[in-house]
Amino acid sequence: MKVESIRDNMEIIRVVTGLLDENCYIIKNNNTCLVVDPGDDFPKIKKEIGDAKLLGVLITHSHFDHIGALRNFLTKKGIKIFKNSNVEDNKDYSIGDFNFRVYKTPGHSSDSITFHFIEDKCMFVGDFIFKESIGRCDLPTGSMDDMKKSIEKILNFDDDITLYTGHYDTTTLEYERTNNPYLN
Repeated sequence: MKVESIRDNMEIIRVVTGLLDENCYIIKNNNTCLVVDPGDDFPKIKKEIGDAKLLGVLITHSHFDHIGALRNFLTKKGIKIFKNSNVEDNKDYSIGDFNFRVYKTPGHSSDSITFHFIEDKCMFVGDFIFKESIGRCDLPTGSMDDMKKSIEKILNFDDDITLYTGHYDTTTLEYERTNNPYLN
């Protein structure tokens, strides 16, 4: 567990799970929370949720390392699941005190999406972008052509956005514009 960020009332906790060191994030605000990409260690994730009321689960894409513990959340009443098949591109969503916009960003997989918390200047990008790299496009439903279009879309945003990636370190769009060969 690593506290990635604290912004106003919002706290972002990174929980690394599984054999592939997948980054699951717990976003807390006013004793409520969202889980982003519940890897495969439900007890570890549940421990970090603590007493906060879980409102929803955000899925950036459906690869096994990002959804391994999802089944544990599906049995809980009142929890909203946000995934590619039930969200619209460039649409705003609200749940509790959380407000975010969803962008469809295929490339790593056809169901890849990005969650943009505009007021908090952060995006949860899954395996779309990594620090100094991008997600693989050679897996089933991956496409380099789609990835190029998604990269063009992300380059329209401000430099000061923090990118919470599905693996490895957090980064910023400014850093990636300069240091990521796929974005410059």
